[in-house]
Amino acid sequence: MRYSRRLDRVPPYLFAQIDRKIAEKKAQGVDVISFGVGDPDVPTPDAIVDRLCIEARKPENHQYPSYFGLPEFRASAARWLERRFGIKIDPGCEVLPLMGSKEGIAHMALAALDPGDIALVPEPSYPVYAMGTLLAGAESHFIPLTADGGFLPDLDGISPDVLSRAKLLWINYPNNPTGAVAPMEFFERAVEFCRRHDLLLAHDNAYSEITFDGFVAPSVLQVQGATDVAVEFHSLSKTFNMTGWRVAFACGNYAALEALGTIKTNIDSGIFNAVQLAGVEALDNCQDDIDRMVGIYQGRRDLMVSLLSSLGWEVEPPGGSIYIWLPVPEGFTSAGFSEHVLDRAGVFFTPGNAYGPSGEGFVRLSLTVPDDRVEEAVRRLREVFKSDW
Repeated sequence: MRYSRRLDRVPPYLFAQIDRKIAEKKAQGVDVISFGVGDPDVPTPDAIVDRLCIEARKPENHQYPSYFGLPEFRASAARWLERRFGIKIDPGCEVLPLMGSKEGIAHMALAALDPGDIALVPEPSYPVYAMGTLLAGAESHFIPLTADGGFLPDLDGISPDVLSRAKLLWINYPNNPTGAVAPMEFFERAVEFCRRHDLLLAHDNAYSEITFDGFVAPSVLQVQGATDVAVEFHSLSKTFNMTGWRVAFACGNYAALEALGTIKTNIDSGIFNAVQLAGVEALDNCQDDIDRMVGIYQGRRDLMVSLLSSLGWEVEPPGGSIYIWLPVPEGFTSAGFSEHVLDRAGVFFTPGNAYGPSGEGFVRLSLTVPDDRVEEAVRRLREVFKSDW
């Protein structure tokens, strides 16, 4: 049996490979401490779970959901955006619920790109930006993010030939995997750039609520006129520890959301109503839970930075997200160092080159590991370093 030729260009999904590698070690009896997938280890807040249980028992919620999401969820998302960012969004046409932001990001490529078109993809970055582009039959033009540039893309360095075929620009701040944050001035430049070159600006803002040291992440939609060119993706996954619930939303330019909705209505049947109503509970009533989680992540960030620095690393504390972007020791590649610490210490770091060529020389550490396991991991690393260097 023959399959689609596009699959020949698609590598195995990064985190599926990670799961297999860790499972192999565990099968050998190794107590693996994984800093790989960014899956919160703290449970979903009780109020959200309780709301789900109430709504799941209602027969009217057992039928097909609306393709465009419950009006209650869309209205709740609009209220949250106004409270959080001071922006007014029409819940009827400027909010689109998603089954997790991952599917929305992948489907956005199908909605915006034709074969031969170009998506501008900063890298290192979340792999789905490029994979969605590939599955749409389009091409990714990668824009390197470097520490010297604050992990912000050099938009002015993109050639006219590339821009003549480009239709979509991806940005993501707070950034996965680098933990970098962006000031409002960057978003203003990005909006103007996309307006000037007739591009759709897609901002993945999944980590907007997880920032440190007093920094408050902005929304691109706060820029005057942004809804003319921009859509923004928000996820309840990391904000409310709801990764398995698969609920998120896109907001912004109504024409782009209409196009995305057309793709989705022909592919999926929407989000279980009870999950959407639990999402309403989260967005309307769980700010204290966000504050508590940010406190936990900042504590873990500070602990990890302190302990890793004690091993001789120069660690730049991230301004946001749930990741630390760590340079590997001299003499190692990203993948080589990741394999080395897994084999020698039973500790897993995600190799940075999995996020793009500019990720070579780094590994990504997730902050979703409790303090005692962080301390145990660093103890093991210290023993490895003593014997290896």
